Amino acid sequence: MLNRRIMKTKKLLNLIVGIMIASLLLGCENNDEIVLPEDSILPENFKVDIPSAISHQGFTNGRVAVDTLDGNLIYEHLANFIFMGEEAAEIVQDIIRGIVIYRINRPMALSFEGEEDGRTKNLVVLENSVFDGENWEFQLTITDAASEVNADGGKAIQIFWNRNPIKGIAVLKPYNIDRTNDEGLEQSLFRIDYSEAGDRGYEAYMIIQAADLPLEEPLDNPYSMSALKMFVGKNGNIIDVYGNSDHPNAIFFSGQAGFNWAFVASGNDAQNIGVAEVGLPPSFLDEPGRTVLLKDHSIKNVFTSEIYSVWPTIDPQVIEAYLYNTDAPGFFAVGGFVAGGTSPGPEYDALELRLPDLSPYNPREIATLLISFK
Repeated sequence: MLNRRIMKTKKLLNLIVGIMIASLLLGCENNDEIVLPEDSILPENFKVDIPSAISHQGFTNGRVAVDTLDGNLIYEHLANFIFMGEEAAEIVQDIIRGIVIYRINRPMALSFEGEEDGRTKNLVVLENSVFDGENWEFQLTITDAASEVNADGGKAIQIFWNRNPIKGIAVLKPYNIDRTNDEGLEQSLFRIDYSEAGDRGYEAYMIIQAADLPLEEPLDNPYSMSALKMFVGKNGNIIDVYGNSDHPNAIFFSGQAGFNWAFVASGNDAQNIGVAEVGLPPSFLDEPGRTVLLKDHSIKNVFTSEIYSVWPTIDPQVIEAYLYNTDAPGFFAVGGFVAGGTSPGPEYDALELRLPDLSPYNPREIATLLISFK
């Protein structure tokens, strides 16, 4: 049941990402590398890659024991959310690929026809813009021309960036990008912050946010996601990830609804291994503390409490056996979950030592997350 619901969540998020990418390519080929003209002012990079050990569309390791909750199932949801966040960041790279044909090397304005919906889109590039309290060299805005009279101004995409060092913010609204595949995305917004300025202690980082995502009917899929915020920082081969996704209709054993997937993870891109810790605090818990989010509300603690609330006389040994793989942290390799609680080898030691310095966001801030254009 849980696997089926997870797959439906993945399908919706894949659709969101697919709509945005397909609509923005404007007929251009989707190459892995962005090749910009020498006089282009567009940023060459806008994304940090995440090791696949902690960013998956679905784990392939199929180990399952009848009396023990499968480790891959426990962490699959987390890996899917990290993957979807990474895919959202890929959108900005595709925007740059798509608009490179217009040789954007100065302030300019032009119009074009949307590849998917056939609607007129207006593109404007400005110099010297201010957004979110920062000064930017350039601002690019794409709007749906016929919707510019609406409250949102018809804004589909805004990118603010500096060239040296590369740093920028992108805000995206799928509904104004492609009206033929809105799928309830009228209010949904995405934001990607990217920096190579060496701030926050990383050589490069990105912050991915998504707000007002459409929720499915609770009886059909209680695990659908309404919001996401995720930080990804890179130093050499080491990638740190932390954040939260909000699931206001999520239920486990007791029927209590509304949980936040709060997570921290560290991976080695060269070895493709990772270590992660997950908490399941209530959606509207107003608490930023790492101990409360990841220890008090650890997977094992939450599941144990929920099981006892439904079956108060259950044998503790049965619960211990069932939740064996929920011991934190979880260790991962290319095939997915390897072990919980105890490191499977010294190659994981350096990554495990990084986790105590990482902390998720306040769950309430994610549940009430707002994203806006300029």
